[in-house]
Amino acid sequence: MDLFEKLLANRGPLGSHSHYAHGYFTFPKLEGEIAPRMTFRGKQVLTWSLNNYLGLANHPEVRKADADAAAEFGMALPMGARIMSGNSNNHERLESELAEFVQKEDAFLLNFGYQGVVSIIDALVDRHDVIVYDAESHACIIDGVRLHQGKRFVYQHNNIESLEKQLQRATRLTNETGGGILVITEGVFGMSGNLGKLQEIVALKEKYSFRLFIDDAHGFGTMGKTGAGTGEFLGVQDGIDVYFSTFAKSMASIGAFVASNEQVIEYLRYNMRSQTYAKSLPMTLVVGALKRLELLRTKPELKDSLWTVVNALQSGLREKGFNIGTTESPVTPVLLNGQIPDATALTLDLRENYNIFCSIVVYPVVPKDVIMLRLIPTAAHTLEDVAETISAFEAISAKLDKGLYTKTSVPA
Repeated sequence: MDLFEKLLANRGPLGSHSHYAHGYFTFPKLEGEIAPRMTFRGKQVLTWSLNNYLGLANHPEVRKADADAAAEFGMALPMGARIMSGNSNNHERLESELAEFVQKEDAFLLNFGYQGVVSIIDALVDRHDVIVYDAESHACIIDGVRLHQGKRFVYQHNNIESLEKQLQRATRLTNETGGGILVITEGVFGMSGNLGKLQEIVALKEKYSFRLFIDDAHGFGTMGKTGAGTGEFLGVQDGIDVYFSTFAKSMASIGAFVASNEQVIEYLRYNMRSQTYAKSLPMTLVVGALKRLELLRTKPELKDSLWTVVNALQSGLREKGFNIGTTESPVTPVLLNGQIPDATALTLDLRENYNIFCSIVVYPVVPKDVIMLRLIPTAAHTLEDVAETISAFEAISAKLDKGLYTKTSVPA
């Protein structure tokens, strides 16, 4: 078969719906400045789908720092990869400040979070090593694991008994190969909002020899006393051997970093192919990240405002009888019973008649007959936004229970 014919015959689980979903359910356009209320298809909507946790995207100090840096440096400087010609004092300063903030010896800047995680995994392990990872790990972890030439074992999500069984298998194997074991999980799981069992996993180090790699994209800036992440919140930051986070969430920017002890970071600095063979993170983004990190450190009221909204939203939904799963973080899933046609009509109603925009998640990401509406509260939202949203959810839930969405014909 011709390669292109094969692609067109099977467009993939998401692409198969593109004929009606594109531009509305997939690849929607939210226009205007990043804020709780933006424009969608010509009308204002209250949006809960942006990972702007601390409201930094349009913070005046951030906007000024970005504008000043762009005027001074442009978007090209520095040219070349860090290892060749793209290093700077600002890059090294940001790494030092990030390491101190997350309580590690050193850190290494990454251009992007997704490719960063893939490349970290690739650099840390070889064919003699074994990876043990959580079943609900983010796609970037899954892709990194797929590249691994050695064995990899998956354990049931947040199931410590399952993890221990896989550690026993991994230990037997590495005793034969002479390799090591890398355990990978997340600090905050981005769909469910629940936390990785970091305390229990760290405790297993007393019985098994392994290193722990944490993707804390949703925990950095939102969890812990200082915002240093889920490890700080759970009191086990020292037990995390390799800590990763992206700038795309709390920092409202582009880029990422990995933090560990000096020797490991030095190794990664010289062995991460995604950084060795890629242009350095632009100076404008680096300087902007320095300002964002300063605000994380010096303005705890940003995180306090976030959690005021989180607590109001989650407690309000629970009081109205909504199932928000096991979330322990700002990520707020609302789980409803229904099929994909119900989800389509419900989302259309929510956006067109109630002016509420949030992400919709259906099978195969969640089980069949489950509809997940995923809300991301931010420090920029208000308690009035929360009340308006809960009222709208009560209305659409009542319609769903009556079967009204099943009878709805969704226009193209």
